[in-house]
Amino acid sequence: MHRTLGLGKVIAHLAARPAPVLLDLGAAVGSNIAFFGEQVGCRMLVADLAAEIDRHESGAGDQALARSLDAWFTQPDESVDGVLCWDLFDFLVPEAAAVVAHHVTRVLSANGVVFGMFRTAAPPVHHYTRHVIIDDTHLRFRPYGQPSREIALLENREIIRLFAGLRVSDSFLLQTHVREILFRKPEYLAHRQR
Repeated sequence: MHRTLGLGKVIAHLAARPAPVLLDLGAAVGSNIAFFGEQVGCRMLVADLAAEIDRHESGAGDQALARSLDAWFTQPDESVDGVLCWDLFDFLVPEAAAVVAHHVTRVLSANGVVFGMFRTAAPPVHHYTRHVIIDDTHLRFRPYGQPSREIALLENREIIRLFAGLRVSDSFLLQTHVREILFRKPEYLAHRQR
């Protein structure tokens, strides 16, 4: 079990909104869907982008991956109240990361929240992770698959630049060498995108 400091804030944020919609970019985990349904009463959209990342070989397929991810995001503007990115950005090349961050910002509603986990050190074992919610302060990590790409360690300024326009509401550096960051979409950005 691993401690999380940001997830509880996402849960509280969604619980305060009427009929919230949550976009989960990680692996589908049945107990997570049940957790958000029971605890928050939200509708959840799940899309495990790991398979899409692995369809494109490292190097030559970087542009193709960015185009593929661009086409994948079909949700309307400002249609979700929260986005769980988990550790997705650790596995994206810069072009693809920019595309995903753009669409996450676009589909997020005003005052919506984005939760991301970013490694600060390369792990000894290279694998994707299913993040299983135990409660609002604990996660269980279940490894699966072996990505074809090396993990990208992003600096704080690179992460913030990816989500230009969103503001960092919270940032936690955990003992597990993971930085949890919560972004919020300001009202003025939502109105400007319309």
